[in-house]
Amino acid sequence: MTQASVLQYEAPWPVFALDWCKTPAPGQQHRPRSSFRLGVGSFTEDYRNRIAVIGLQDERVLVEDDYTDYSDFTILAEAHHGYPATCLQWQPASSVQYPLSCRGSGTELLATTGDALRVWEYAGESAPMVSGYVGRPAGSSNRLTLKTVLPGNKVQSQNNAPLTSFSWNEKDPARIVTSSIDTTCTVWNIDTSTALTQLIAHDREVYDVAWLPGSVEIFVSVGADGSLRAFDLRSLEHSTILYETPAPKNVPPPSNSPSNSARPPTSPLLRICFNPADSNYMATFHMDGSEVQVLDMRSPGQPVMELKAHRAQINGLGWSTSDTPMLATAGDDCQVLLWDLSSYMQLSGSASRSRMNSPRPDAKKQVVTDPVMAYSASAEVTSLAWSPQIGGMSMNTGQSVGPGEWLAITSGKSIKALKV
Repeated sequence: MTQASVLQYEAPWPVFALDWCKTPAPGQQHRPRSSFRLGVGSFTEDYRNRIAVIGLQDERVLVEDDYTDYSDFTILAEAHHGYPATCLQWQPASSVQYPLSCRGSGTELLATTGDALRVWEYAGESAPMVSGYVGRPAGSSNRLTLKTVLPGNKVQSQNNAPLTSFSWNEKDPARIVTSSIDTTCTVWNIDTSTALTQLIAHDREVYDVAWLPGSVEIFVSVGADGSLRAFDLRSLEHSTILYETPAPKNVPPPSNSPSNSARPPTSPLLRICFNPADSNYMATFHMDGSEVQVLDMRSPGQPVMELKAHRAQINGLGWSTSDTPMLATAGDDCQVLLWDLSSYMQLSGSASRSRMNSPRPDAKKQVVTDPVMAYSASAEVTSLAWSPQIGGMSMNTGQSVGPGEWLAITSGKSIKALKV
């Protein structure tokens, strides 16, 4: 028996926002298909964008790797989104045990950012029907419902600045922090639909934000000013600059009255992502950059690793959730690269485990040029998302699905899920 190694889906629109469900569907933990659900968002330059939940057409595609032209996935539920979703995430796995008033029995939450932070409730086949009708057609119970709309600013105004990204807190799933082009970050309580705090985080647009794993107070952000900053909600009087993009050499300083087209003195940082197995480590990359910088919170100021193998700009990155996490990167060179950095991290981190908060001037930057795996897509890869660890399961046909992790990637309208 062969196991599928690639699943595919052709969306009706170009795809940008992407996330893999963090937990199986409620009440369907033993059904393989319940772990293969993706949240996706379209990217079109108008106000007719969509978000959707897609799932397997048939569980047999997991054991029959016949890679034909039909889609392995199908749309389970979809909704109008207006402007494109800049970020889409399923509720954290921890939220299953966390009571949220905005979530009904047997349903799950998704969130998106764009012109506002929106919280959606997804009801799958196992969720109780509100109407209580019996004998409805199979699949018709899937629905995606808008629950909450929170503006980009604490103060409701006609012109809310677009939100660029957000991070959902795993320890307190009622808490979400958003980043905006108006230089601010806002911490929201989605259960009460209130802003807990809003702060000016950067000198220019903020492009991404991430909670420190295991913390409900500390988060980091990156932005157009080329800096990576850490904030602690318990002491917001100041922030800690963990990294600043070096100023380019042989470039004259900007004039006193630079025009809007003047090139910024530093390169913006676009994404930030913590290593879930060791939250001292973060990965980021520059706008138009083909290298990934890996930083250690214990030695701020410069990267401890630089990953060099892409031949064009990087568009996305993400850590797997396995015990020895791999970092996936994807870019305009149509390449998806997997990096196993565990040995490098042990080498650079073992000597200073006892002084977690002290700077490490001895940390030398290591250049890594050998990914452990590469996948060539047919077009530029715009985003990626890891599945959680999916355990082995038996199907009704008597066949079994092997355990492991999957990586979803997007290229134009195409989505592929790759078995790692």
